[in-house]
Amino acid sequence: MIIDLTKPLDASFIPYSKGEYSDPPFRITEWSSIAKDGFRVARLTLGTQSGTHIDAPGHFLEDKALLEVMSPERLMGSYFLLSLSRELSLSSFDEAVKAYRDEQILFLRTPENQTSKLTSEIVQKILSLPPIVIVLSGEIEIEDSEKFMFHRLVARAEKFLVEDLDQKAAHRISGNGELFVFPLRLAGVSGSPCRVIARVP
Repeated sequence: MIIDLTKPLDASFIPYSKGEYSDPPFRITEWSSIAKDGFRVARLTLGTQSGTHIDAPGHFLEDKALLEVMSPERLMGSYFLLSLSRELSLSSFDEAVKAYRDEQILFLRTPENQTSKLTSEIVQKILSLPPIVIVLSGEIEIEDSEKFMFHRLVARAEKFLVEDLDQKAAHRISGNGELFVFPLRLAGVSGSPCRVIARVP
């Protein structure tokens, strides 16, 4: 079974904003038409982190890797699904990761429309797992830490983070399977919108 974990980019998309900052607006406008030019082309305006997207380490830290260093083969493969509760104990986490069997991608899933608040110790254990690609459905905060600390620690660990998935689709996934992450082949940027597909038995 194929499950599309990608949020659609349409008029309902609201770019990230906080205070005076806002990501670039998302717009699709007509550039050419069949009636006028014989073919249809639309012009896209969007940010590199619009919608379902991948963050390279350089998104949050200077002098870290940008998107082009990621090889395609690292963006597809078996996943290890780790379902996170709103508040996860260390013992529960240690029990859950016993099932890890060298999967290539780490798939973290919080309760739908809820944030998981994790201790820094649990986050460090998550980042010590081998996969360099982390796919996150939902949001993670670290206890007693500033906003985006989880993202900065992911970047510091030189891992790539895929986020802003369709959470309803993500909660249809269980057990073993494969994930496929397809960003645009952009150079010199810290991320890209991407299509994320799961193949499950």
